[in-house]
Amino acid sequence: MELELKKYVLQLSHTFKISRESRDDQDSLVVCLSLNGKTGYGEATSNPYYNVTVESMMAEILEIESEIQALTTIDPESFHSFLTDKGLSYFATCALDLAAHDLHGKLKEKPLYELWGTSNKHYPITNYTIGIDTVDKMIDKMLEKPWPLYKIKLGTDYDLEIIKSLRKHTDAIFRIDANNAWSVEQTLELAPLLKALNVEFLEQPLDADNTEGYKALKGKCALPIIADESCIVEEDVIKCAGLFDGINIKLTKCGGLTPALRMIKQAKVLNMKVMVGCMTESTVGISAIAQLTPQLDFVDMDGAMLLKKDIATGIEIQEGGKLKFPTIGGSGVRLLS
Repeated sequence: MELELKKYVLQLSHTFKISRESRDDQDSLVVCLSLNGKTGYGEATSNPYYNVTVESMMAEILEIESEIQALTTIDPESFHSFLTDKGLSYFATCALDLAAHDLHGKLKEKPLYELWGTSNKHYPITNYTIGIDTVDKMIDKMLEKPWPLYKIKLGTDYDLEIIKSLRKHTDAIFRIDANNAWSVEQTLELAPLLKALNVEFLEQPLDADNTEGYKALKGKCALPIIADESCIVEEDVIKCAGLFDGINIKLTKCGGLTPALRMIKQAKVLNMKVMVGCMTESTVGISAIAQLTPQLDFVDMDGAMLLKKDIATGIEIQEGGKLKFPTIGGSGVRLLS
C-alpha cells in the first residue's frame, strides 16, 4: 500500500472565535492511502487545546510508514486495531482511519453508508456556525448565509443580548455552544430564556470535568444538554449517561469512523441523542462525517462551508442543508489539484 501525507493551511472566510481561542486559518493533515489503483483520503486538523500539530501527527505516522506500506489488503477495523496497538494519537489515527474507510469503500465500489447497512434517504441537516464577535458582525455573518439552523458560539458577557439580537433577523432554529464558559447558575438562569427564543439545546455549557455541576443541571435545566469536551473517546459514553441528554462525537478526538460507529451504537442503547461534529475540516473530513448522517439525530458538519477555498470534492451541502452524496464509493473524496 502506498502512503502519502499532505499538509494544508485552510483559510477561513471569517475570523472564527470561540470562548477560548480565535483563528483565521486551520492547519490540516490529509492522509492518502493507495491500493490496487484506488486512493482513499482521510483528514485530521491541528488543535492547540489538545496540543496536536500537523507536524506531530506526521512524525507519528512516518514512524510506522514501512509497516503501512507492507500491507496488501485493507480492512478498516483491523487497520484501526493495528494503529491502536502502535500507540498513535487519536488525531493521527483518525486521519489514517478515514483514509482506510474511503479506500475500502472505493475498492468495494460502494459508499460507506451502504456498506454499513443504512440508507441515505433520511438524515439530519447540518447547522451553520456563527463564531463569537460583536453583535453587529454576528448578525452580518448570519445574514450572509441564510440557513434553517445555526449553531451560535457563546461565552461572553453579553450572551443573552446576542441571541435576542440574532432572533430579530431570522426564524431559524438556534443551538448554543458555550465551550465550557458558563457556571451552573448561569446555565439555569439562561436556559428558559433561550428556550423561549427557539434554542434547541445547549452544548457543553460547563467545564468538561465539572461532574457535580452537570449532576446539578440534570432534570432542572430547561433545555437538553449535549456533551462535547466531556465525551472524547469510547469510554466516555457511559460516563455521560445520566449527566447529559446526548453526546457530540468528533472523529478527530475519538480516532476516526471505526470508534465513532461503536460510540453511536452505545449511545443509542443508553437512550442518548447522538450528534457528530466537525473541527473545521475540509470536504475530506466532512465527507466522512456525511456517511454517518443516516444514523444521527443531529450533525454539525459545516467545516468546509466556513472556508475561503476547499481542497477536495465529495459530499455537497446544498441550499437548506440537502445533501448530494458522491457517486463513487467510500466517502467519495477526490482531492483538487
